[in-house]
Amino acid sequence: MDTRWMLLWFEAPLQSWGADSKFSRRDTLEFPTKSGVLGLVLCAMGASGEQKDLLARFSNLKQTVLSFQYDRESLLHDFQMIGSGYNSDDPWQSMLIPKTGNGKSAVGGGTKLTHRYYLQNAVFAVLLEVPSDLTGKIANALQNPVYPIYLGRRCCVPTDFVYHGEFASENEAAQAAYDYAAKKSELHNENLPDYAKKSLSLKFKVIDGESTEGDVFTLNDVPIQFGTQKLYRDRRVTKISEGLS
Repeated sequence: MDTRWMLLWFEAPLQSWGADSKFSRRDTLEFPTKSGVLGLVLCAMGASGEQKDLLARFSNLKQTVLSFQYDRESLLHDFQMIGSGYNSDDPWQSMLIPKTGNGKSAVGGGTKLTHRYYLQNAVFAVLLEVPSDLTGKIANALQNPVYPIYLGRRCCVPTDFVYHGEFASENEAAQAAYDYAAKKSELHNENLPDYAKKSLSLKFKVIDGESTEGDVFTLNDVPIQFGTQKLYRDRRVTKISEGLS
């Protein structure tokens, strides 16, 4: 398959990339998942539903994540109430109250406390390998999305343009990411005193496959099917945080 590389820039006050979340506890990894990135791309394209054939074209293509930071990013733990304050006698409001699978009241009442986690002030450059014949359509969609795009959850709205070009190789896309990080640092430091200046530096990177350069682990985040019944398969990744230039 003939492919190209796209540079996607993920920057926002809040991001959340869950890989093993349950209803009452929505965790986040410290970097974007492949399912989250492809979900964003398909939202922009207006490709709803299962999309098995389209996802199959991406399943064996690579994704590299570069994590940048101005300051130490932090983890926000947020409590949210689900199903609170609705009138059960109103047929429309009643649908918003959590119920069991057979439609009965949930055990312990209809209101549930959920725990949700977010990355604060995280900045990522995602180098995404895509089929060459889809680059034009994806690029246009990311700049003119059909559905709103967000960084993991709907409340995580990007504060910078997501699409930053397509390239012939991963190295070219990575260099463009480093150049853009340097440009953002320069703009950030403009007119600031020396003590307040900060650089957008590379913290770590996550690559597909196994490498002796870092920590290797398995993620169940390659989407096979979206829609109401989502299916995923595993991929091996390596997080590299030592010896970065």
